[in-house]
Amino acid sequence: MLPHRQVCHNLDSIAAGAGVHPDDVVVSWLPLYHDMGLIGLLGEPLTRAIDLVIAAPTEFTAAPTRWMEWMSAFGGTVSSGPNFSYALAGRALRRVPAGSLDLSRWRLVANGAEPIDPDAVEAFLAAGAAHGLDPRGAFCMFGMAEATLAVSFPEVGKGMTVDEVDRRALEYERLAAPTARGARSRRLARLGRPLDGLEIRIVDPANGERMRDREVGELEVRGNSVTPGYYKRPDLTRSTFRDGWLRTGDLGYLVDGELVVCGRMKDVIIVGGRNVFPEDVERAVAEVNGVRAGNVIAFGVERRPGREGIVVVPDVLTVRAAVASRVRDTVGLPPEVVLVAPGTLPKTSSGKLQRSLCRHRYLEQDLTFV
Repeated sequence: MLPHRQVCHNLDSIAAGAGVHPDDVVVSWLPLYHDMGLIGLLGEPLTRAIDLVIAAPTEFTAAPTRWMEWMSAFGGTVSSGPNFSYALAGRALRRVPAGSLDLSRWRLVANGAEPIDPDAVEAFLAAGAAHGLDPRGAFCMFGMAEATLAVSFPEVGKGMTVDEVDRRALEYERLAAPTARGARSRRLARLGRPLDGLEIRIVDPANGERMRDREVGELEVRGNSVTPGYYKRPDLTRSTFRDGWLRTGDLGYLVDGELVVCGRMKDVIIVGGRNVFPEDVERAVAEVNGVRAGNVIAFGVERRPGREGIVVVPDVLTVRAAVASRVRDTVGLPPEVVLVAPGTLPKTSSGKLQRSLCRHRYLEQDLTFV
């Protein structure tokens, strides 16, 4: 449930945090039944009386170059998309002659898909540089529908800031220990500080005890734009709130007051005491020839009592051995590779991967196997 007061609070906080001004031009292809499309890229322009260029999601997915063409033609200054959209748009940009588009006015390249893939963001920014895109426009943020939309924003014009942490400490100790970039590190985007009227904290999921900086725990949120609960579901409302704090189900940590999100608690694959994040497996597999970015899912299944294994599901035809090899190289664990027909991986309306649903369909033998 999102009462009028909560929606207005979040819209005001977004405008202040993003520095919205009258000559902004928002460009969006996101669906209007999704929180980012409805609140951020429709509600904000309407309540601030700024220009909005809007297209159907299918217009983008059919030809990702169109998004960049709209930004150029209409002088777009603000736009947003999840990880997969920037991966697609970056590849499309590399096929466009340098200087044929003008992306110089794009000041907020917003990405709210959690956890954000720094490599995908950097690849997109590099491709956009040939068309005047300023890398300082990268705007990595955190949000969720239960908080209306936006929870934390980085500083405008600062660009993406990446936290480099030791992979072993993260997986075995749930500690985000800083390290130099290397084979055993994980790169995580900093997502800024909470917006005006909101508070965040990291706690032990089991008992709600507050964690210290760089200790990984569950992210909790409270404030003036957080939902009061779920409609006619008092049971779900009770289980979602703890002492007035909304339990997000996201694993993360704080560093210098900024939020870093590692992944969803329910998606973490626990193998031999290790907390393997499915995003690491999925991003590694996406580099295999024949696998499309944003079209591979990894999840854990119980192989025998107390022992979980990794299942990788890409929607491709002839890459099983290459995918298995890449997973072993990345996390040191052998996966089962399940091939499904292109276009059949379960995703949300905004294009985010649905790992729990994919796992359920796998266990029920309900995937479109090839």
